[in-house]
Amino acid sequence: MSRQPNVSSQDSEAQEYLELAAFKGKFDVAEFIASASEKLITDSKASNGPFNPKPFIRSFEAAVDKLIAVRKDVQSKTEQMEKSVRVAEREYSKKMVELTKGFETVGNSFSGMESRMNEVSSIAVRIGDQLETVHIERQRAQAAYDLIDFYNQFSKGDTSRLDALRKEGRAGRRQVAVVLRRLNTVAKEVDLPNAEKTRGNIEKYCEKFEKEMLNLFDRCYRKGDPKMMHHCAQTLLEFNGGASCVQVYVNQHDFFINNVREEPAPVDNILWNAIPDPNASPPKTELGLTDLFVEIRATVDTEAQIVKAVFPNPPIVMQVFLQRVFAQSIQQHMEQLLHKGSDISDLAYLRILQLVHFQASALVEDLKAHELPHTSPRTPYEATEFRRSLAGSAPVTGAAPSATISAMLETAMEELFVPYTEGQRYMERENKSLVSLYMNLLANFTRYHKSTKAKSSMFDRMVNQISAATTTSSGGGSGTPSAQAASALMRFGVISSDRSSDRNSEEPVREEDGVLTVDIAEKMMKWHAEAIGRCVELSPSNDVPKNTFTLLRVLAEALGVSYVDAAVETALSRLDVADTKSEPNLQPLSLIRSIDLICHLWQQYINTALLPLASSSVTIRREMVVFNNQVINRMETGANSLLQRITDAIINWLALQLTKQKRNDFKPRNDDLSFARVNTEPCVTCCESLEKVRDAANQNLSGKNLEVFLTEIGVAFHSLLLEHLRKFPVSATGGLMLAKDLKSYQDTITSFGIPALHERFEFIRQLGNVFLVRPEILKSYITENYLGRIDSSLLKPYLSLRSDWGQFEKGFNDVEAVPDEVAAGPGLKDRFARLSIMMKELEGLKPEGISMGMPTIPASLTGTFSRPFGN
Repeated sequence: MSRQPNVSSQDSEAQEYLELAAFKGKFDVAEFIASASEKLITDSKASNGPFNPKPFIRSFEAAVDKLIAVRKDVQSKTEQMEKSVRVAEREYSKKMVELTKGFETVGNSFSGMESRMNEVSSIAVRIGDQLETVHIERQRAQAAYDLIDFYNQFSKGDTSRLDALRKEGRAGRRQVAVVLRRLNTVAKEVDLPNAEKTRGNIEKYCEKFEKEMLNLFDRCYRKGDPKMMHHCAQTLLEFNGGASCVQVYVNQHDFFINNVREEPAPVDNILWNAIPDPNASPPKTELGLTDLFVEIRATVDTEAQIVKAVFPNPPIVMQVFLQRVFAQSIQQHMEQLLHKGSDISDLAYLRILQLVHFQASALVEDLKAHELPHTSPRTPYEATEFRRSLAGSAPVTGAAPSATISAMLETAMEELFVPYTEGQRYMERENKSLVSLYMNLLANFTRYHKSTKAKSSMFDRMVNQISAATTTSSGGGSGTPSAQAASALMRFGVISSDRSSDRNSEEPVREEDGVLTVDIAEKMMKWHAEAIGRCVELSPSNDVPKNTFTLLRVLAEALGVSYVDAAVETALSRLDVADTKSEPNLQPLSLIRSIDLICHLWQQYINTALLPLASSSVTIRREMVVFNNQVINRMETGANSLLQRITDAIINWLALQLTKQKRNDFKPRNDDLSFARVNTEPCVTCCESLEKVRDAANQNLSGKNLEVFLTEIGVAFHSLLLEHLRKFPVSATGGLMLAKDLKSYQDTITSFGIPALHERFEFIRQLGNVFLVRPEILKSYITENYLGRIDSSLLKPYLSLRSDWGQFEKGFNDVEAVPDEVAAGPGLKDRFARLSIMMKELEGLKPEGISMGMPTIPASLTGTFSRPFGN
């Protein structure tokens, strides 16, 4: 029989989880069941018999009974609490109604009080306005009474009352200042019998009072008493605007006294030694100016604090002080520097002007940090009196100081430089400086080219000859024709008797003086860029485009005309007078290269440095672009003319060498000497000349210029050879000599590296081979390869030069046969011309000379210009 559990012990254990506190908060049914059956499960597991549900049933029944009892208890408590809440709500509603009535009563009371207070306030304001009006009228009446009384006392010469008031201390002195100011105004308006005498007495007393206050201010200034200084300044401000007090303060300041130096300032030797050198960098500092500006900055830093503590109107006082600094200290030092720079050179003067402007601009920006606010407002009378006083005593010209220190500093800066930059003064000096620098730089260059032109002049050569004749015949009388001609020229002033002595006194020109170099062009542009920098800094912003264009014209005249054009004209004149029977000088090709580089440098400088400065003026920018195109076109036109002249000289020289070909050079006798020669003499000379032309062109030309130049030489020489070959009979053995010459010509032209010339000279070589081909295959030869492209009638003049032409002439089947008499007549030239044209069409090239003119340049301001010179 199983053991029954103890119900009383289980009930005691269930008390914990059946208490009402266990159901407060979060309640979990699973946890509750687990707590109720945990002990029973443990006991059931401990027994060895079968599962007995009765303990569980009894335990749960007891728990249910307990829970029912707890529920009844909770329900009863809940009902009691709900009754209590309903009672409390009824009481709360009653209290809220009572409070609402009370608040409404209070609000009505406050509204009534507010309306009554508004009525009282409006009445009080009206009363206050009336009282203020009465008070002001009373003050005016009292002031008028006092003024009349003081005026009557002054008319009697009695000042005892004012003297007593003046001795009452600060308040008394300020009251005296106000009274005297009003008396002075009244005295000017009153017209009574003794008014003049009274006016004089008042003015004397005013002067006496002002002197006393100024003396007091001066004593306090020397003692370092800022409070009394402020009292004196305030009193004088109320007396006459305070301008006299400001002037005393400024005039006796140690800065202006100490800056009146008896000894000269230390000289900056490094600056003055380097400043006239245009190749040296412009100076940025000067010892004396730097020391002065350092002292000004330190003084203003200290003075700003003192002025704020002493004067009731510190901005006005600082403006007067700074005006004195600019008008006296800075301007005096600036004038000394500019005077010394002007004695050295225009460049030194301009560099000093830029240096002072740069340093003064930095000083102005630093001083703008001392902007001071007005500490006390002034009456209209005080402001008027202050302006009137300053207008008569301020050290600078113009109206009263500006409203702000920054505006005053800008005005002072502008007035400092107006005497040197107004109108055209600055630009005239800048132009004069640039012209002088360029003249000195190009002096030897210009003298060289002038002397060269004089030597190349036929008239000058005649004068030299006559002068020489005069010298040789001076001992033998004047009866010779040359002596008579010399005398006539001397009489008309063409030559002078001391011509030779003048030439001996001049420094001899050197060849290197006349060379056109890029270094000189770079130096000229560097100097010009420095002038442009000064122009931008010293010119008004609206005048920068116009002034930039003006300086551009100066550079164009010096670089384009005096430098490049002079060198081109000299080179052209030398080519004009050169001996056509001598080998042409290829040295001018180096001049072409220099012009090419200078043009590139010029264009880059204009686009990068100058055109952007004219962006604010569309009209001036357009004019600059047009002017720039004209300058470039002028230099390029000169270079084109020079290059064409060189080309003509080379062609003429080659033609001259071909004329030296002997009649029987290609019809030699059968001797060993003829066969020992590799080429004929004209061939050797022409090939050597062509090689020199090739080397010189490769060295000095590039790109399209090189190609066009060598093409022109090759095409012209090809035409010369076509004309040359029809002049000489060729034998069978002479054909070998001709083939050697033509092969040499072809190899030399091939070294030019111009594809357009290859077919031309291949044609020449094959044309020379017609003198080597046997008669029976001649017809087939001339109908193949390059010769096959040419009308056979055009080849007959060359075939007729074969020594065996008579043997097969009749059998030569030529559709358009040309009779010998026609071939020998004028019509042959026309046929030769046709042959030349066919050769041009053969390679698709129509050489029309070297065209190096500048293409049409669009008016675009940002586009690049097509350059005919090089790459």
